[in-house]
Amino acid sequence: MHIYLSSLGCVRNQVDSELMLGRLSGAGHTLAETPAEAEVIIVNTCAFIESAADEAIEEILTLAAWKKQGACRRLIVAGCLPQRYGRDTARSLPEVDVFLGTGAYDRIAEAVENSWPAGSCLLPEPARIGLASWHAPRIYDTWPTAYIKIMEGCGRHCTYCVIPKLRGPMRSRAAEDVAREAALLSEKGFGEIVLVGQDTTSWGTDFGTGACFADLLEKTAEAAPDTWIRFLYGHPDKIEDRLLETIAAHDNVCSYLDIPVQHASHRILKRMGRNHDRQTLLARFARIRAALPDAALRTTVLVGFPGETVQDFEELLELVEIVEFDHLGAFIYSDAEDLPSHRLDGQVSAQAAQDRHDLVMQRQADISLAKNQEKIGSRTRVLVEGQSDDGRFYGRSQYQAPEVDGVTFIETNTAEIGTYMDLHITRADEYDLTGVPV
Repeated sequence: MHIYLSSLGCVRNQVDSELMLGRLSGAGHTLAETPAEAEVIIVNTCAFIESAADEAIEEILTLAAWKKQGACRRLIVAGCLPQRYGRDTARSLPEVDVFLGTGAYDRIAEAVENSWPAGSCLLPEPARIGLASWHAPRIYDTWPTAYIKIMEGCGRHCTYCVIPKLRGPMRSRAAEDVAREAALLSEKGFGEIVLVGQDTTSWGTDFGTGACFADLLEKTAEAAPDTWIRFLYGHPDKIEDRLLETIAAHDNVCSYLDIPVQHASHRILKRMGRNHDRQTLLARFARIRAALPDAALRTTVLVGFPGETVQDFEELLELVEIVEFDHLGAFIYSDAEDLPSHRLDGQVSAQAAQDRHDLVMQRQADISLAKNQEKIGSRTRVLVEGQSDDGRFYGRSQYQAPEVDGVTFIETNTAEIGTYMDLHITRADEYDLTGVPV
């Protein structure tokens, strides 16, 4: 059958989508480029926060229309939305034929092929499904960057986070398996490999053997020496000297650290279930700057958390101004009854939370602009990624992660997507750079 898949949410979801497509292709099905021509439509959903769940529902209802006006005979919803809300999802979305939770991705071919009763829900424990190996069938859809999920689930218990419920406890892939996948992707010509997980720098702690993420990073870098290696979502408590030394020792490992701090107020961090404080964070970032002077630092902060006062927020702003992150993303706390933080007192008004979000993003815009302007006149290498609607080619340097950071525009009439190009930086704004080939 012709199958169309819409993948929502994070890059870890993207990996799941690509593995489902690999299974379906291996079962003899073909992929449709548009929902209009699809006999089966699949929506792989995110439900991490309320806005993500709302987006998923809107996408489901939009695509459900093709059951009436197109070739679609079956609509399947997979991922975090049914996992989080269970059979209530089926009752509220009668347009959907089958729901698959995060522990049922391996049943996708059955869901497509079998005549299960309308509204069927497969919601096994997330941990029941094994981790995909390097040779698992997969259709990569993010050229020239590929993602490797090095682990699943999370062993932490932050009070604002539902990931352990959605994905189960932390399970790490074997380092040799990850390295083999990296080698395969490098042979296929991918210019960048991104290691992802909910808490990448905790990789291996579940083995009980003393293995650490630096071991994995080193094996991966050596397995794909001609390809950029990047990792996302490190934890402040796991940025160790050995990791920094490994980054410095390998030219193909991007000197880029994405370390979500969430907050700076010790009181709020404690309420969030995080074990560090402001001084610890400042010391960690100072150590990173000393070991990797040219590294790009990215973080994520959460504003409007229950109990956050003006003083707490000012402590967060001060941290942002002291560290001067290269990139920063801010989110507004999203409350839900299934979160431990829902039971905390001191709910922040929506307007106050929005004002704080806007203020921290404005401060960061000023910092990012100043940092980017310092790059004018410098030389940098970019991976050519594509061509914008106005015809300009663009790429990313090792200091820019895909999707979440800006890009570097290339002043040229010709470029080959998937290749590296050295540029002389000529212009800068808050997020993007522009350069000419050298």
